[in-house]
Amino acid sequence: MMLTRLATGLLRLPPARARVTLTRDLPVRARDGVILRTDHYAPHPPAVPTVLIRTPYGRSGPMRLLGRLVAAHGYHVVIQSCRGTYGSGGTFEPLVHERADGLDTLDWLRRRPWYTGAFGMFGASYQGFVQWALAAEAGDELRAMVAVVTASTTRDSTYAGESFSLDTVLTWAELLQAQTVPWLARQWELKRGQPRLAAALAHLPLAEADRIATGATVPFFQEWLRHHTPEAAYWRERVFDDRLAEVRAPVLMVSGWHDIFLPAQLADHAVLRAAGTPCRLTIGPWTHGSPGLLLAALREGLDWLDTHLAGRRPATDVPPVRVHVGGDGGGWRDLPDWPPPVGRSSWHLHPDAALRPEPPAESAPDRFRYDPADPTPSLGGPLLVAQRAGPVDNRPVEARSDVLTYTSAPLTAPLEVVGPVYAEMYVRSELAYLDVFVRLCDVDPRGRSWNVCDGLVRLWPGRFPTDDTGAVRVPVPLWPVAHRFAPGHRLRVQVTGGAHPRYARNPGTGEPLGVAVELRAGWREVLHDPAYPSAVHLPVP
Repeated sequence: MMLTRLATGLLRLPPARARVTLTRDLPVRARDGVILRTDHYAPHPPAVPTVLIRTPYGRSGPMRLLGRLVAAHGYHVVIQSCRGTYGSGGTFEPLVHERADGLDTLDWLRRRPWYTGAFGMFGASYQGFVQWALAAEAGDELRAMVAVVTASTTRDSTYAGESFSLDTVLTWAELLQAQTVPWLARQWELKRGQPRLAAALAHLPLAEADRIATGATVPFFQEWLRHHTPEAAYWRERVFDDRLAEVRAPVLMVSGWHDIFLPAQLADHAVLRAAGTPCRLTIGPWTHGSPGLLLAALREGLDWLDTHLAGRRPATDVPPVRVHVGGDGGGWRDLPDWPPPVGRSSWHLHPDAALRPEPPAESAPDRFRYDPADPTPSLGGPLLVAQRAGPVDNRPVEARSDVLTYTSAPLTAPLEVVGPVYAEMYVRSELAYLDVFVRLCDVDPRGRSWNVCDGLVRLWPGRFPTDDTGAVRVPVPLWPVAHRFAPGHRLRVQVTGGAHPRYARNPGTGEPLGVAVELRAGWREVLHDPAYPSAVHLPVP
């Protein structure tokens, strides 16, 4: 109780309402007989709703503190290890069993004497996937959801731009495998800078990378390499967006501008809003694992549960969207919806590495050679590991010969950009298989180039039309953004052939993702003239 009070004070949470009793390792039997180990944090008095958290990351450490904090706030808290993790039986197969196991857990709740018939769900990342797996079928008993840096479908995030999010997927596979090794061995690997993971990220073929990183074959990693094409049936039972519009429980979404799932989470938000589901969206200056993100999610999540699950406070007329605007002079903004109603400011690529609002005149294209044997590296941006993610100075990568940059004149007035960002790049390539990576940066008066948002699209023969000159228009959706470019700053657009290891390098051959080993370099042209006006389009008030 003393630890709970201390954490409540340090985190500036509402005062505790109840004493808490913990019962550990309860057996919840799934329909196929598998036992799912579950902890129950019971508040006193007990006649209160329940908060369910299902997780593959264990029930001790931070999860135990979370359970006590939420229970002390006046809720039964049930924390369950997903099958195949931390004492639960069966085999962990990402996303496969979560709908059935969630429904079986709900059935178990209904048979508890302390269950009042109302529950909410709370969790980040995978703990959010399991919420969406259950949400449409939970009925009126599900009264509130707190979905943090997560989405109803992970397929598009795994294959962002139809490439492969190598850093995120392999790092996650290594993290899950590391949960099975002794704590001291794990700490030693982290202290050394995870050399096995670094070697695996650089290795080909990718089908061997899991063994290099973890010492074992990771079945889901192998499956994700095999089932990477858009038409793959494999993902149909592993995504939960098919019934998203049926969800009626009010949903709080919390995310960050540099989160790996942000585009997918905003797509979920749009579906819920169109269906009339009550929801609130908060996007802050965070990465996937930022401490500030988790603290904001806990504070806002408790308030959301109090309003929609416990009915302790009336729903107020708060704006449905709250975003943090980055850059000098930014800060928090309340919006009526996402995306906000905005206009468009187009910034065109010009010769001599210039970036201007007016369309380009006749000019020769710029050229660079992409070599997958020396792939253009990724710096910062949306990554799974917070220490490597977010805004960083991009000057080291911009100095490479395989990176084109286009920079504006210093701004004479602030430019605030809030909403979806997309690029249109007109390219020619001597290879039919290639990637186009576009990044928007904010260049400060000291010349430092800070990444704001980016996106990558993978091309193969026939994906986009090619004209008689060999030119192809490549639409590149960038991460959504809220950013203020201050006076004296400059906009910069990078155009490259990849961002490794965030995205798996494109070998240039069309070989299957997991087995490709031949690497083929080739020249690319980026066009900027009246017939091929390459540009980045920004949402502005």
